[in-house]
Amino acid sequence: MTDKPRMEREAKTVEVMIRRYCVNNHGAGKELCPDCSALLAYARKRLQQCPFQEGKTTCGNCKVHCYKPAMREKIRHIMRQVGPRMLFTNPIMGIRHIFDGLRKNPLTKD
Repeated sequence: MTDKPRMEREAKTVEVMIRRYCVNNHGAGKELCPDCSALLAYARKRLQQCPFQEGKTTCGNCKVHCYKPAMREKIRHIMRQVGPRMLFTNPIMGIRHIFDGLRKNPLTKD
């Protein structure tokens, strides 16, 4: 089993969380509702522009807040609701996210 790059894992985790939230709260099928779709696009853009890249901790533990306050509150709400359930629905992804969050300080890229 190969280890996926950190940023790819983070993007996939955020996508799974937003999709699960949208299905549970907005009745979305294959397509996300416009609000969740916009949040997912915003989160992807923020991850692409992250100054720490592969050396990053989880966004919740980062000292640099690159999300706008309104978007940060939306993603926090989603993660609070969906995060604990990830251990049952996507246990490996959930556990890896927990371990990624244990990294205290993000490593700066050279």
